[in-house]
Amino acid sequence: MGLAIDASCDIPQGFLEANRVTVMPITVRVDSETFLDDRGTEEVRRFIDRKLGDRGHSAETEPCSVEEVQKLFLEKLVLEQDCVFCLTVTATRSPINDHVNKASFAVLKHYREAREKGGLSGQFLMRVIDTRNLFAGTAPAIVEAARLVKAGETPPAIRERVTYIANHSYGYMLPRDLYYLRARAKKKGDRSVGLFSAVLGSALDIKPLLRCFRGETGPVGKVRGFEHGAETLFGYAVQRVRAGLLVPVMCVSYGGDLAELQRLPGYAGLRAACAEHGVELMEAPMSITGMVNVGEGAITLGFAAEEHEAEF
Repeated sequence: MGLAIDASCDIPQGFLEANRVTVMPITVRVDSETFLDDRGTEEVRRFIDRKLGDRGHSAETEPCSVEEVQKLFLEKLVLEQDCVFCLTVTATRSPINDHVNKASFAVLKHYREAREKGGLSGQFLMRVIDTRNLFAGTAPAIVEAARLVKAGETPPAIRERVTYIANHSYGYMLPRDLYYLRARAKKKGDRSVGLFSAVLGSALDIKPLLRCFRGETGPVGKVRGFEHGAETLFGYAVQRVRAGLLVPVMCVSYGGDLAELQRLPGYAGLRAACAEHGVELMEAPMSITGMVNVGEGAITLGFAAEEHEAEF
């Protein structure tokens, strides 16, 4: 059994390599430049080093098409594994889940021919799971899926458990630049960040704390100043670690050099709390897709817990 994710799921490269996770890439075009977002560290570094700044909000992103997903499976994955779980970001914010679901029909129809040519027999299973979250918020479901695959659990048991974790995963985001966020939202036809809010927020240095839960995104708090916002968000994460998590992992992604993440106020406290409670603290560079959608320098944070109200 194996796993596949789309590139905008923020999870460390080391984890992907250790668990042989296949990444379905996203093509990102900014003016005349093209980036292949496959979570590879070199391409992320090239994007950051180019300092695209305000131009990023006008980027065009193209997730794997239905045909590209079919090709990936029929030419590679059906020859390597007997069952693949595909985990994607929430279907409410990206077409990738729909593309993978549509591709699955053709894959399940034609895999026998591909496997026979490769000298393989037996059934192939492809299961698509909507993590119902974004960026680092997808990590708990991916980590749990990898654990269950290693444990040799049955496909139905894996699907049931991972779906449960997806429905209890919380993703939080602290943007750095509200003007950028509004410009990107406007390009995509998303009215969730109004001009008045962006202007007022930038003038007063007020940042929203945004949450994604079960596919729905929206503000759950506001703070003055990015560094104070980071301290508030990390402090909240410490509370959740102490209260208990459904998957012993806290994932943080950052839209820039991860060395900057270490210096943010409150981060050392989160690291200490995770160590004390046996929770793995994962650090991942934000995907190129994530950076063009929410701006460089943003923080996202994800964990799975019993349902609760956010308190900021």
